[in-house]
Amino acid sequence: MLLSELTTMRVGGPAARLVDATTRDQLVTAARAAWADGDEWIVLGGGSNVVISDEGFDGTVIRALSRGIAQHEHGNAVRIEVQAGEPWDAVVDYAVANGLAGIEALSGIPGSSGAAPIQNIGAYGQELGDTLVSVQFLDYLTGKVEHLTAEHLGFGYRTSTLKRGREGVVLAIELELVAASRGAVAYPQLAQALGVPLGTEVPLAQVRASVLSLRAAKGMVLDPADPDSVSCGSFFTNPIVDENLARTLPMDAPRWPMAPDEPDVAVPLGQQPPERHDAGPRLVKLSAAWLIEHSGIGKGFALPGSRAGISSKHTLALTNRGGATAEQVAELARFVQARVLAEFGITLVAEPVAIGLQL
Repeated sequence: MLLSELTTMRVGGPAARLVDATTRDQLVTAARAAWADGDEWIVLGGGSNVVISDEGFDGTVIRALSRGIAQHEHGNAVRIEVQAGEPWDAVVDYAVANGLAGIEALSGIPGSSGAAPIQNIGAYGQELGDTLVSVQFLDYLTGKVEHLTAEHLGFGYRTSTLKRGREGVVLAIELELVAASRGAVAYPQLAQALGVPLGTEVPLAQVRASVLSLRAAKGMVLDPADPDSVSCGSFFTNPIVDENLARTLPMDAPRWPMAPDEPDVAVPLGQQPPERHDAGPRLVKLSAAWLIEHSGIGKGFALPGSRAGISSKHTLALTNRGGATAEQVAELARFVQARVLAEFGITLVAEPVAIGLQL
């Protein structure tokens, strides 16, 4: 089977070995077997955050297909344990349907639950790290199943210790949510779409519907009828730079000051960051989409002869227009990075995992 059939970007050659793991125990067994054989190996969930080379993968690809959501009370909160192969959006749908607040703004994000903590998925004012309690993790070095708390995972903006190099397999995640019918709106664009002031509590179902609508308008919800959704979603992370570099940008460039004690947390527009007493420059988060657009690359852009292009809805998404190769996607990504670097002196970092090619 071509791996292009298992990824949302629809690129990737064959795998030398493909193993489907439909239960937690099968996932453990498949990983340990690959490690014992000395194989190169990867775990593939929803395939939404990966670009695999046209040559494929000369090793074992383990598909995490384990499903299940279990709920239990924990003091005044509710905890849910989610198996790694459960589609993430199904978890959000479950939470909203059962009156559990905390992840409703993460609606529509593709991929599996096991992949969610690796890059600390986030959108519209919420991040997975806000609610994640722990993960069940099969450690590559020890071969043992470990219980890693959120503190062990070192969450930051679209990153974790799992993304920064700790090898192994996420078997399940545990989230702590609040039993509530409404959730506070923590992101300006979402508040505007809902027609409410920032911080207003809105019914969870209404928040979810609005987020899905916003994402769909950007081509960020998987939809067979929308060619712009044949992508990895946001291809680049928003760069975080010091305030001195941010000041060199035009006044209309969006920017969000970062909280000094939590440099991965952006302060909402209209609020001042807390005071601090060190002398170093503040950190500022910039809009990768704005940088791309103002480097001369607009919606729908494509390199001559390439079947990979910028989404017609959102400049932060690279899409497969049909028949694109992985190398064409990578070439477009490198071109975007070069243009932004030349124009603003800022290096954009690709968010998807590249396998067998350079992004």
